[in-house]
Amino acid sequence: MEIGGPAGKIEALLEWRPEAKPRGAALVCHPHPLYGGTMHNKVVYRAAKAAIEAGMPALRFNFRGVGASEGEFANGAGEHEDARSALDWLAGRFKGAPIYMMGFSFGAWVGLGIGSADPRVTSLAGLGLPTVDFDFSFLRGVQKPKLILQGSEDQFGERRSVQAVFDSLAAPKKMHWVEGADHFFTGRLDEVQKALAQFLAEL
Repeated sequence: MEIGGPAGKIEALLEWRPEAKPRGAALVCHPHPLYGGTMHNKVVYRAAKAAIEAGMPALRFNFRGVGASEGEFANGAGEHEDARSALDWLAGRFKGAPIYMMGFSFGAWVGLGIGSADPRVTSLAGLGLPTVDFDFSFLRGVQKPKLILQGSEDQFGERRSVQAVFDSLAAPKKMHWVEGADHFFTGRLDEVQKALAQFLAEL
């Protein structure tokens, strides 16, 4: 499917159980476009599955220049616009439903940045925060429910810096460390999906 975006069409995929009455809708943002990130990334896929498991539709999309999405990488600013367009589409498709914003790596920086400021988004989940390269101070003072899900051996977001981000956040918040896992949660995706599904089910 396609969504209209400021740089042209945005390739997207909406998954849900039509027999279930949606209690919300989830939007999942993928990792860095310049390093192979797409909406088909394994962590993004598992995040979407967790949302479906928790009883809500899940929308994944490709940032500009990725897959069939038009445009080219725009250093984060354009990708924030893409995420906002996807959010607009999802909120229009499921009118009045709360939106649960999720993102992995670069997608966490983009998605949480958009979701923290938009009143249609009621909760935030960041997976694999890349604190080496990106500043997450925009999350301070945000009072929406938040989950940070991180591998303890994440090479792009080491434990001390991610813990500092978490400690700076306002409640409600939850931290889940996947012990021994790297940035991509290699071999630990079942735990990631379970923790995320549990967080979403409790909202």
